[in-house]
Amino acid sequence: MAVKLRLTRMGAKKKPTYRIVATDSRRPRDGQYLELIGTYQPVGECQVKINEEVALKWLNNGAIPTDTVRSLFSKAGIMKKFADSKVKKED
Repeated sequence: MAVKLRLTRMGAKKKPTYRIVATDSRRPRDGQYLELIGTYQPVGECQVKINEEVALKWLNNGAIPTDTVRSLFSKAGIMKKFADSKVKKED
């Protein structure tokens, strides 16, 4: 099973809210997901809430983030922590 970290659309028309979720890549965008990682509200004052421990757990287990999720993780500093933990494991 290929796990992806991606956005699921929620909210009203023209006022989107997204959930950052871990899901099977074969499932539909708004379908069932394995675990909720965080939320993202792009409209108005941009708000991003990410559970860092859960995100790092899925990245360490081989989940592949989409481009948008990777960008959100980079801004939150999660991708840097993931890269640092990979370097420590190799040593």
